[in-house]
Amino acid sequence: MKTLGLCQVIKCKAAVAWEPNKPLVIEDVEVAPPQANEVRIKIVATGMCHTDLYILFESMKKESFPMILGHEAAGIIESVGPGVTEFQPGDKVIPLFISQCRECRFCKSPKTNQCEKGWIETQHVLKDSRFTCKGKKIEQFAGTSTFSQYTVVNQMAVAKIDPSAPLDKVCLIGCGICTGYGAAVNTAKVEPGSTCAVFGLGAVGLAAVMGCKAAGAKKIFAVDINPEKFEKAKVFGATDFVNPKDYDKPISQVLAEMTNGGVDYSLECVGNVEVMRSALESCVKGWGISVVVGWTELHDVATRPVQLIAGRTWKGSMFGGFKGKDGVPEMVKAYLGKKLLVDEFITHNMTLDQVNDAIELMKHGKCIRTVLNPFPQ
Repeated sequence: MKTLGLCQVIKCKAAVAWEPNKPLVIEDVEVAPPQANEVRIKIVATGMCHTDLYILFESMKKESFPMILGHEAAGIIESVGPGVTEFQPGDKVIPLFISQCRECRFCKSPKTNQCEKGWIETQHVLKDSRFTCKGKKIEQFAGTSTFSQYTVVNQMAVAKIDPSAPLDKVCLIGCGICTGYGAAVNTAKVEPGSTCAVFGLGAVGLAAVMGCKAAGAKKIFAVDINPEKFEKAKVFGATDFVNPKDYDKPISQVLAEMTNGGVDYSLECVGNVEVMRSALESCVKGWGISVVVGWTELHDVATRPVQLIAGRTWKGSMFGGFKGKDGVPEMVKAYLGKKLLVDEFITHNMTLDQVNDAIELMKHGKCIRTVLNPFPQ
């Protein structure tokens, strides 16, 4: 028997960002029942992603606040609104920040995972949010807002996953792991025997390393200015380690000298336009492919045209090119089948109350992924 959107408003805890560049505040919020084509999800686990920090500390669009951040999570369907046939209460799910309506020209094309009906086509926040706090409407981030015990999401932005999946682990498949792994496998299309360089060894970069290894790359250069990350990168398949601070010449030149002219594939997983340029210029001429994975909207990216004229390809990847409803359940299956590392990304487990501690860890590069539990025992 399905619970329709006639159910009650839920009062619960959420971490509210009242204004940019300020600590989040644990508040009592009201989460309205799901409307037509929506589901209400009990969030069992949510990861802290660098994009959450980007919105809070870098992008800082004041009109987007107050909001509830969080977009990398897993949970259980609590109730469904009218018109929902794909889900029922009790289903284990992962909310998606890239929707898959299955009807638009992008969803029907195998070339992309973009969706015309998704939140990103309009803005970072969902104006028609189901959250209120202290009588104020709270904006919904990325159509998900998972730093809350409950959230309401459109059914086209939810993936149903294997009921045996441990939610406190597979929540990371909702962003970081798919983003990096897919950038290598789906976007770059790394080939067996090739040479790769991954710039930035956060969760996304490590997932990209794992993707390069899965695709059969022979050499995988892990590039980061924090040498403490190198041992972790080895776990995911990195073969060589390069710290740009150890050299007095551009990192692109260093890699070119190590690889007879440059790598076949490079992946920028930082979100820094200078690093994006370095990653492109580290590719070999003729066929090198560089993929921009790190997120930023603050600066223009540049290179000399001859870099591209010489035959390099520069492309971008969002969520690793995965169509969420199709790809996420498959990635969960790969994890359950021991074909995908997930647990190894988790360096800290905390409660939602400790969200600001998790932010500090990530801000200072002291973690790979912190998983937050909104319902501590």
